Amino acid sequence: MSFIIFTILLLSAFQQSLSGFGFSLVAMPILVQLIGIQVAAPLVAALALTLNIINGIRWREYLDLSEIKRLGLWMLLGVPIGILSVDYLPESALKMGLGVLLVAYALFSLLKPEKLPIISRRWAYPAGFFAGLLGGAYNTSGPPLILYGNLRNWSHDRFRAVLQTLFGFAAAMVVFGHILTGHYTADVRHWLWITTLAVLLGVLIGALLERYLKPQHLRTWITILTLLLGISLFF
Repeated sequence: MSFIIFTILLLSAFQQSLSGFGFSLVAMPILVQLIGIQVAAPLVAALALTLNIINGIRWREYLDLSEIKRLGLWMLLGVPIGILSVDYLPESALKMGLGVLLVAYALFSLLKPEKLPIISRRWAYPAGFFAGLLGGAYNTSGPPLILYGNLRNWSHDRFRAVLQTLFGFAAAMVVFGHILTGHYTADVRHWLWITTLAVLLGVLIGALLERYLKPQHLRTWITILTLLLGISLFF
């Protein structure tokens, strides 16, 4: 099983190093099935923090600090609620919730029209809050932020830079919350040593191959995979 988990995390990190998102969307539902949400949630949070710090440094010149401040403040409010849900809700309910989230996100991404309306920056408040909530519970803060970025018509470079910073911010809060609640057990620490190398390798391969691959094609495949993974959680 170690080889399977190593491979999944390497590919997830590779995907995010190209497109700016996708690590937790791919890794989390598979790891939940293999090692359970009590281990997967704190493990993926720690790995995501490492990944987002590296990618944030790579794309720092495209940062939009005004957007980051608005979204980050409301993420801060949502994260603790999401973390507490891991302790107080049944694992079956959390799996079902994650499945609904992934299916809804994938269907939106696949079916969205070419031209989307441009929304006000005030939508950053609910987007940030729900991103924090989902990040705390499932390490999947991406869907609300990706939807907001699409509807704000961010450029590809800005999209990646802002998302990495916010993902890193959310992951840092989630890791801190898991530390406070005692979720970094011996099992989690065991997997952390094994899987950190997979993430670093995925980033390195992504950085080397970035100029040869088209991120939009990768996004389509990752969205289809996300849809299938979301459906699998219902069963």
